[in-house]
Amino acid sequence: MVSLSSRIKSTALSLGFSACGIAPSHPAESEAEHLDRWIAQGCQAGMDYLQNHRDIRLNPDGLVPGARSVISVALNYYPSVRRPEQEPHIAYYAYGKDYHYVVKDKLRQLWEAILPLYPGEGIPEARFFTDSAPLFERYWAWQAGLGWIGKNTCLIIPGKGSFFFLGEIVTTWKLEEYDKPQPSRCGTCSRCLEACPTGALSAHHLDARHCLSYLTIEHRGDLPEREARLLGNRLYGCDSCQLACPWNRFARPTEEKAFSPSPEMLSLKKEQLDTLSREEYNRIFAKSAVKRAKYEGFMRTIKQLNKNRP
Repeated sequence: MVSLSSRIKSTALSLGFSACGIAPSHPAESEAEHLDRWIAQGCQAGMDYLQNHRDIRLNPDGLVPGARSVISVALNYYPSVRRPEQEPHIAYYAYGKDYHYVVKDKLRQLWEAILPLYPGEGIPEARFFTDSAPLFERYWAWQAGLGWIGKNTCLIIPGKGSFFFLGEIVTTWKLEEYDKPQPSRCGTCSRCLEACPTGALSAHHLDARHCLSYLTIEHRGDLPEREARLLGNRLYGCDSCQLACPWNRFARPTEEKAFSPSPEMLSLKKEQLDTLSREEYNRIFAKSAVKRAKYEGFMRTIKQLNKNRP
């Protein structure tokens, strides 16, 4: 007889998710020391909100009282077509529609599809998240057996790589069968660490103060002088540590149509970017994660790229 957990996971795959696993909800005590040390060292840079809601971050029960299970999913975003290498780089995750909308909608569909399987009375409580709450997403994906957290701090799914969005359903539904964490398969490989242009990465540790992804997306104001010099051709995000990872040789193009980039975004050239108006920015990147940088941040980085050109 097929277990409820297996039916939930097969339903997730039928909806287009690339992977699904389920972990019992519990306090993430192993993450507490790492979080506190990381914050104390200032590695969160300007993301001060990461200091908030510590107790909730460490226990899903703070998000859903009485939480018993965390259903974790992954959705592939690896693009089938990419911007020309000579043009300013935009991180692959931002090619299509903002993932917050896409993943949350799919999580809602998954919950509605599996609710009829609930064997108890009434309806279990549940909330859906995708990078939208104080929750250790990679930790729960690891706990749910999707993959392991690599040296570049990304979740790596065996045979598939790391170009995935993560999402969670935290619920009071207690299941009889749960998945187990996977051991790391990074071994002695350090390609991701060597590929980081600023040295922001050390094994399983990221210092956002030096991370070009953070600096071109979240950071407000001028770029630090050293990191600005090392910007290379990166306009929004970086991807270097993922592109260097051998596991991403298994990456396959996403089948999620919402993540298909517009022809206009793909063809944006340096010359057009130099004079990009706010109206053009809002139109081209409407409903895109690129809006996270805001027009001012986007143009700041473009100006820095121009300064760096020989």
